[in-house]
Amino acid sequence: MLRIGDKVKFLNDVGGGIVTGFIDKVTAKVKSDDGFEIPYPVSQLVNVTEMEREEKAVISRQEDFSTPEAESTEPQKQEGVVLDGKDSPDFYFCFVPDDAKNPLAGETTLYLVNDANFTLLYQYSHFQNGKNNLVKYGSVACNSKVILETMDRSNLADLPEFVFQLLYFRDGEKELHEAVAKRFKVSPVKFYKEKSFQSNPFFGENAMVLQITPNVQAVAIDKMTEKTLQEKFNVKGKTVPLHAPPKKKPSDLVEVDLHIQELLDNTNGLSSREILEIQMEKVASEMNEAIRSHVKRIVFIHGVGHGVLKQEIAKLLKSRFSKYHFQDASFKEYGYGATMVILRRGK
Repeated sequence: MLRIGDKVKFLNDVGGGIVTGFIDKVTAKVKSDDGFEIPYPVSQLVNVTEMEREEKAVISRQEDFSTPEAESTEPQKQEGVVLDGKDSPDFYFCFVPDDAKNPLAGETTLYLVNDANFTLLYQYSHFQNGKNNLVKYGSVACNSKVILETMDRSNLADLPEFVFQLLYFRDGEKELHEAVAKRFKVSPVKFYKEKSFQSNPFFGENAMVLQITPNVQAVAIDKMTEKTLQEKFNVKGKTVPLHAPPKKKPSDLVEVDLHIQELLDNTNGLSSREILEIQMEKVASEMNEAIRSHVKRIVFIHGVGHGVLKQEIAKLLKSRFSKYHFQDASFKEYGYGATMVILRRGK
């Protein structure tokens, strides 16, 4: 960038001079070697001062690389702010829309937040078509954040899995920390809901905040053996018996209302096709969750309408969940407006 006071050479003429001002964005005032001030196109000026600055910067970087004193001071430039009570490795993946009340109106910026007194090294990728595609990598100073990328409404039709690989450390620590790997599959439906974006301690506006690292204390307790827990909670030589929490009984029936007003807070600007895509995304996610939770039956309430949604549900069930039987749900309870999927039979 050309600045007032910079030494310049004329690209197509002999001589040069000093920049004394600017007439407009494309024309500079140059005091030539013979003392005259003349207007000259910026595009035809060679910035000698800038070249000298860059040369000095290269030499400085080379000296920093080879000088021990420079090595000891360089990390301080990257050091973030150390805060009391931030000794747990808390890292977050955040979506911050331009307008949280209407997230689809503009762009959404994706952030990696380092809410800890650790330096964080990260690799951020998209997992699609069976492979990871690197998007960005680098470091995040303690108690700071970095922009990963931006997305808009056009990206929602084909969201990838978002993948993180993290390493974190502190200078002078004795303990070594295990690497963290995490994948996020974010439903496009979330971006249609205002309530997906909440107030948070990281941004001045509402955001969707996803935690990358689990609660450290909870993980530590999970890793403790029953014997360790018995020893920890031994009272006056008497062991307090530990009982495993009763297993939650799977639900016999789950109902899912697919009417769009039940799924979204605001449907302004959505086409019929987009609404159908949101409903089908809901069907797929609820089916997967019901299968994981060992639910016996799941009923999708779609209404009568023109039968389009019912037909699309049938196509999805036949193609992706073909091992499960489905039928019209009870006419007495749902009329003609629901489809039941039988996931398990018997007790």
